[in-house]
Amino acid sequence: MNLASYPPPLRQDALGAPLLPRLLLEATLSRTGLFDGAWWPRSRHVRNELPDLVTALSAHLGSVLRVGLDTVTWDEVPRTVTVDGRVVRISWFSGCDWTISLTRGFQDHFLLLVIPAATDARTASAAMEGAAMLGNRRTAAQLLTSGLFD
Repeated sequence: MNLASYPPPLRQDALGAPLLPRLLLEATLSRTGLFDGAWWPRSRHVRNELPDLVTALSAHLGSVLRVGLDTVTWDEVPRTVTVDGRVVRISWFSGCDWTISLTRGFQDHFLLLVIPAATDARTASAAMEGAAMLGNRRTAAQLLTSGLFD
């Protein structure tokens, strides 16, 4: 590892501000709900979006070893991505729209709701709050279509 470039630089917006992942986790991390939080990527390009998410989650949860993605959600899903010099394996599946599973170790999984990149801010905010609520039980479809306003 080249320590001169560690930690790796964050992507920046047009004004030079860092693009931090739009991420909201359930505050206690008790893992009693359907989701452990939500992530709102800026695009459908998993190669660009995933490294920042894994870096942020690793700081809070520990090393992420594997990611499970729904192929419908993303353009061109690779088998691996390199994050901070580590290779993170990617599994993919269909039928679990708008979710991402992150694995730290054997039988240690976190499930996040993935907010579609083009979602308006109000809907995204409501869905993220719903997915990060303690004991949440709404499905991805319910959170993305109705948010917290039912």
